[in-house]
Amino acid sequence: MVALSWLIWLPLLCGALAWTVEKRFQGAGNWITLSGLIGMLLLVLYLGSLGESTLSWDWFARFNIHFALWFDGLALLMVILTIGLAILALAVSWREITQHQGFFHFNLMFSIAGIIGVFLAADLFLFFLFWEVMLLPMTALILIWGNENRRYAAIKFFIFTQASSLLMLVAIIALALEHQTQTGQLSFSLSALANLSLDSVLEWWLMLGFFIAFAVKLPMVPLHSWLPDAHTQAPTAGSVLLAGILLKTGAYGLIRIVLPLFPDASMQFAPIAVTLGVLSIIYGALMAYSQTDFKRLVAYSSISHMGFVLLALFSWREVAFQGAILTIVAHGISSAALFSMAGIIQHRIHSRELGDMGGMWANAPKMATVTLIFVMAGIGMPGLANFNGELLTLLGSYQTFPTHTIVAALGIIWSAVYGLHLFQRAFQGPMNTDISDLHGREVVYTSLLILALFYFGLQPHILLELSADTLNNLLEIAKEHRP
Repeated sequence: MVALSWLIWLPLLCGALAWTVEKRFQGAGNWITLSGLIGMLLLVLYLGSLGESTLSWDWFARFNIHFALWFDGLALLMVILTIGLAILALAVSWREITQHQGFFHFNLMFSIAGIIGVFLAADLFLFFLFWEVMLLPMTALILIWGNENRRYAAIKFFIFTQASSLLMLVAIIALALEHQTQTGQLSFSLSALANLSLDSVLEWWLMLGFFIAFAVKLPMVPLHSWLPDAHTQAPTAGSVLLAGILLKTGAYGLIRIVLPLFPDASMQFAPIAVTLGVLSIIYGALMAYSQTDFKRLVAYSSISHMGFVLLALFSWREVAFQGAILTIVAHGISSAALFSMAGIIQHRIHSRELGDMGGMWANAPKMATVTLIFVMAGIGMPGLANFNGELLTLLGSYQTFPTHTIVAALGIIWSAVYGLHLFQRAFQGPMNTDISDLHGREVVYTSLLILALFYFGLQPHILLELSADTLNNLLEIAKEHRP
């Protein structure tokens, strides 16, 4: 279906148009970008109503590389999340970005195109291309519009991502060559590669190449150190995209590639992966509590929460898989929401330090109430989206790794500690600064975020229904390969 490709072309065209028009009409880029994102949202809802669809064009025929896209329930879910948080990123940067606005919108939409391409790609070479496309505009967002140490953060982000991407590229080429050895034909198609019979040693090394690339993006301890710096130095829109969407591409890669293509190696590797996931949960929570920078605290909390996704996926249980999907979506919304509040506060008081805040509830009760709800979501309050994901993750993973699960549960307790610590330092106690409350535009998008957190907290089955086919496929693989 040709319309499927427009989910990639449209953000590129709108970004280029916004960059061009902004040079002559200041402020037009915001409206062009917003119109493009709304158009993309309508398009993806239309495609979703049609059910599963595919698109395949010959690209590099000599190497049997295709421009192949695959749109199913899970892809629909991730693309909607991407577009929704892209609109949020635009909203929080509406007045924050004052320099090179057109180029900012171009990089924002270029990054969105790459992310959506990752979620739709059905060809591993194409997947790698979009994986790289995400890197460049995000690096530019940090480098050009970031904070005081933006150059260091941008270079660190680039090196970590690029180095891990090279490992994935080697694994992709090796996998394609193995397909040629077995069938006589080179192929990068995910569906074709899934049918290969791999030697155990080769499968292990190929799995490890992909796993490291996705673990860096997730990120997983000890491959996480780029994230706090990138989040802290990125503009608010960049932080929203990083936490809400970019981290989820790592989890998506595990679901789409690592687990179905290398099931035996993944099951053998599971104890190591789960241990690293639990380590990320505990380490991220402890480091979050020790932070004095609002954005850096939320960044470390993201490391902790994504550890639950790693724990869930490598438990190879239905309930845990469901918990992973719910956590991916819930954390995408709640972390983006907290970063948006950090940006709002920083724009007003020109500081991210909790010590420069304090007592803000008196002057900004709406801001305090909204932030409290986002904090409650982050710590897993029942009725909000995060609770369902963490609960199902723990219930499912306990069947396979009971000891790891018990330790991981401590991370939930500690999240309440650092979450309430954040709120207390920022909004209670003696007043350290005078701050204006949320205005109209901010009230609108924060209210929508709250509605989303409550809606998915009370109606999680919608997310599970959309991802059911993908999860059922993983369960069938588990039955076939479980010792």
